[in-house]
Amino acid sequence: MNTYSKFCPNVFLAKCTERHAKGDIINVTTKYGKENESEVFNLIYEKDGFFFYSIIRADGTSAQTRAEAKAVRYNTWAAAAENKSNQYYEASQEGREFLALGEPIKIGHHSEKRHRALIERNHNRMGKCVEFSEKAEAHESKAEYWERKAKDVNLSMPESIEYFEYKLETAKERHEFYKKNPDKREHSFSLTYAKKDVNEAQKNLELAKRLWA
Repeated sequence: MNTYSKFCPNVFLAKCTERHAKGDIINVTTKYGKENESEVFNLIYEKDGFFFYSIIRADGTSAQTRAEAKAVRYNTWAAAAENKSNQYYEASQEGREFLALGEPIKIGHHSEKRHRALIERNHNRMGKCVEFSEKAEAHESKAEYWERKAKDVNLSMPESIEYFEYKLETAKERHEFYKKNPDKREHSFSLTYAKKDVNEAQKNLELAKRLWA
């Protein structure tokens, strides 16, 4: 049975008992027993009789598509909550014309019970209106987060090679600019941080190539 093995942030390899060739389609089982059909890319290393391969989901599912699906789900929930909020608001307008007159409750009058019940119903409805409005805002906030995540590129994706090539190029240009223009540095650590960015991009590019080249 092939299982998942954590390799680095965002990246899980297929831990296999048998050798596979690039392009092979294999099933990889999660810790919950679910099987995902996956395409083999590169043999990353061998250990204790197991072969560890970089893989992508054969159905096209990735970190980006999962984030997109979550964004859609939260947007759907936000719309439903907003609709509920509007419904409760509309319902809370029951007897608006009468209440707008500011008539006091007539104690002991036959209308007292209806008057109090109307005020209580509308109060409860406005409470629900606010409750669902807050839920809608919370769902919208999460949807925005997952929409941003859907644009991320990380090492779990074959396209990360081109992405980190670009990141390395821009990091080198920035580092070189600070070396030649000390007066343009924002603070005393600008050059140090720029060099750190170069090293980080270089490390990620090497990992990306190891995984997907």
